[in-house]
Amino acid sequence: MLSQVLHMQHCRRYTVRNERTKLMENKDKPALLIIDMVKDYLDPGRNLKITPFARAIVDPIKRLAGAFRENGWLVIFSTDAFEKDDFIFTGRMEPESLAGTEGAEVIDELERKEGDLWLPKPRFSAFFKTGLENYLRERKVTLCAVAGVATPFCVLTTAIDAICHDFKSVILADCSAAISERIHNNTLDLYRRTVLYPLFRISSSSELLSDLKGE
Repeated sequence: MLSQVLHMQHCRRYTVRNERTKLMENKDKPALLIIDMVKDYLDPGRNLKITPFARAIVDPIKRLAGAFRENGWLVIFSTDAFEKDDFIFTGRMEPESLAGTEGAEVIDELERKEGDLWLPKPRFSAFFKTGLENYLRERKVTLCAVAGVATPFCVLTTAIDAICHDFKSVILADCSAAISERIHNNTLDLYRRTVLYPLFRISSSSELLSDLKGE
């Protein structure tokens, strides 16, 4: 019985290594999609549940964005830009990150560079009515690495939409956040090993960089 268990564990490890090897051999051209890291959501004075968790991923995102720029890969900030009378505010959600306001701007700490794209979005997904698909296609991007907030909403919808538009998709576990660690982890656990793996997967930023560099 023990030998069978050990054999199965070996087979699973071999399968994961083999799948990662295939990913590295494909030489994907990635884009980093940084979702909703805006002043309204990261302002400690507003006492939002997500703010401390969002602030905790600022440095990891900043380091990853620097690595992407060093390698000549795209860095894209996609942020909520709602209207005050928007449909989504007819429920429990309060108006925030309104188009044209300072609160809808990318936080200063992430130091958006001249070559980065800032793409305001009218809904949760970065692909919704933004032209992102064509922008990525024209630049021959094959993989979208998704970071930011919130994991079960805008991060997830963007990652799923990337797959729907025929891009590989990675949610970066250490560069995304929700209103609690439990919700963040539970969301990611649902998608760690689905039938879409490895086209859609959960990864750390260090694992992603290693894969992209073929290390």
